[in-house]
Amino acid sequence: MIDWLIAPLQYDFMQLALLIAIAVAIPTALLSCLLVLKGWALLGDAIAHGVFPGVVLAYLLGWPLILGAFIAGMLCALFSGFLHNNSRIKQDTAMGVVFSGMFALGLLIYVWVPSDVHLNHILFGDMLGVQWQDVLESSAIAVAITGAIALKWRDLLLNAFDPVQAHTSGLPVRLLHYGLLAAVSLAVVGALSAVGLVLSIALLIAPGAIAFLIVRSFGHMLWLATGISVLNSVLGVLLSFHLDSAPGPTIVLLLTLCFIVVFIWRVLHNKRVSMQAVKHSLEG
Repeated sequence: MIDWLIAPLQYDFMQLALLIAIAVAIPTALLSCLLVLKGWALLGDAIAHGVFPGVVLAYLLGWPLILGAFIAGMLCALFSGFLHNNSRIKQDTAMGVVFSGMFALGLLIYVWVPSDVHLNHILFGDMLGVQWQDVLESSAIAVAITGAIALKWRDLLLNAFDPVQAHTSGLPVRLLHYGLLAAVSLAVVGALSAVGLVLSIALLIAPGAIAFLIVRSFGHMLWLATGISVLNSVLGVLLSFHLDSAPGPTIVLLLTLCFIVVFIWRVLHNKRVSMQAVKHSLEG
């Protein structure tokens, strides 16, 4: 067992893959709790697809890819919010229109303009090819998002459940709203080199959904989601080495299996509790 764990660590690229997997897992897990509670799971999907044209344009302009991705993600989120606030279109509909349009724009730009950026690396990441610069960028984003949530988690929680009450209490609701959008955009940018745009969606949804099925306290939910995300990310990287598979899809598959197991357990647990309640009522 020890040899199974140590063998991948003999290679520098596996060490970097583990480091960036952990750096990506923490902020996405924390944000997934807020997205699940607010019913904003599609927001992560929208931003993940929306950053695509920003990545391609940043490459063409010679900008850092992380800058182009962040700007495009924020534009996607802000435009979705503008459509929702100024029309009868619901939030999920607005996000669906915007992210599909942004993604299509990115594909057209990518096809029209020859570049050295590989499409698969943008969509699915290249965790085994990351450099120290990628690890440092993802780690810096993780520290910034984790610090912000640690300071404002109570305000974010109140805003998630009852924005009206949050506004009445004097909280900066608009700042919290756009701050959360910025954090999600940053998290997607941080995950870009590791798991890509498509697979980052799972990291922004699955950990919070799994924790939500197990605990009822938001504080416990944050800790549990982070632990689940980090554990599955580490196991996914190690398994990918021994199975000769891609780390990103392996991590997402493990999170999916974890969700299925927890969901089945929760259903069986609820049925058992219901049967015991019926039994006690009949005995009484």
